Amino acid sequence: QVQLVESGGGSVQTGASLRLSCAASGRTLTSLTIGWFRQAPGKEREFVAHITWSWPSTNYADSVKGRFTISRDYAKNTVALEMNKLKPEDTAVYYCAAKAAVSGPSDPYNYWGQGTQVTVSS
Repeated sequence: QVQLVESGGGSVQTGASLRLSCAASGRTLTSLTIGWFRQAPGKEREFVAHITWSWPSTNYADSVKGRFTISRDYAKNTVALEMNKLKPEDTAVYYCAAKAAVSGPSDPYNYWGQGTQVTVSS
């Protein structure tokens, strides 16, 4: 079993930065792929970024590429999402999710955090 707890959300102005953190317990990050997803009001949940255990490898949604950076701290068993140049359309609840590192790219994430709200005002 894996427990995920997000933190770091808040309300900011357009152009500001926020750093989200996902703390994992139950398994070490070396055995997990960690993803960030978001869901805006009235919209479906969408992929934001993920980081794999090997090397590690990262992938981003086109909408955040160049503005967001995902990273992991093995010592602290956490994954961070650094969000820069925030836009109103980034407003959403952000969720951290995890799946086994051996999972394929299309395999679903098995574990989810409770989410943290990010609000960007113009």
